[in-house]
Amino acid sequence: MLQRNAPLKEIVFDYYLNFIPYFANLFSPLFVFIAVIFFTSKMAAKSEIVAILSSGTTFMRLLRPYLVAAALIAVGNWYLSGYVLPPANKKRIDFENKYIRDKFYFSKRNIHFQILPGKQAYLETYSSPDSSGFRFTLEHFEEGKLVSKLMCDRIQWNSATKQWRMEGCSRRTNISELQESLEFFTALDSALGFSPNDFARPLLEDAALLNNAELDALIDRERLKGNARIEPYLVEKYNRVSIPFSAFILTLIGASLSSRKVRGGIGIQLGIGVGLCFVYIMMMRFALTFATKGSLPPIIASWTPNLLFGTLSIYFYRVAPK
Repeated sequence: MLQRNAPLKEIVFDYYLNFIPYFANLFSPLFVFIAVIFFTSKMAAKSEIVAILSSGTTFMRLLRPYLVAAALIAVGNWYLSGYVLPPANKKRIDFENKYIRDKFYFSKRNIHFQILPGKQAYLETYSSPDSSGFRFTLEHFEEGKLVSKLMCDRIQWNSATKQWRMEGCSRRTNISELQESLEFFTALDSALGFSPNDFARPLLEDAALLNNAELDALIDRERLKGNARIEPYLVEKYNRVSIPFSAFILTLIGASLSSRKVRGGIGIQLGIGVGLCFVYIMMMRFALTFATKGSLPPIIASWTPNLLFGTLSIYFYRVAPK
């Protein structure tokens, strides 16, 4: 931030303040976990849980209010992450792109991608600084047969009209099996069905700007184009379900772990709870890193912490006092 002369006002109000709702939503299941341990430990220390169980109330019945509260928190977390936070994240992400991240340059050659079913595009080279491409080809197929082929020496993105300016073009159209037409154009303007954003690097933070419907549409569009680097988008999609679901798992662990009365007060139970929180966060970050940088499937990366802690929750529930 200092190297790029980020203004103090933007650092405080656009960056750090916009982190508060992001982290509050991300770690809300963990906050619930600590609250459950603290509350239940206080009840156990006063022998209230012993009295409840001695009256004939089952342990599962005792957990019902906990699980209802966890369900409300999970639904609220899912709605916030899918529909409320995406527009709120825009200022923070814009700040990071402007002052923190290095500028991205697209360096691939011989780029093939599908715009729509039956429409295949090719670029020999693409320059990200000025959004221009060279040796552009657009082929249109119907029932496996080539219907038309557009070839241009150069294309340039016009940000004002949101269209591509194509220069030095020729178009061949197959009218029938024995007849075809050939046209030449000095310049053409068309949207073509793609934009410079399709050549930008996929980022997990950029996916956080989209609501659930927009994120699903983006993933479908990138798959259609044959983009093999959609892991950050898939990670964001699966996290919007796995993180809210963790409220159930962590609530069950917290209630089961702290329902037993122990000597020395609630300090030991709170210590164990905080330790488990750190382990959960660390596992979540490691899994996401392997998904975005390695070969771990995104759905496995998003659900691995829940699967492991879910198994742990079953164990704590089985050993809890009944």
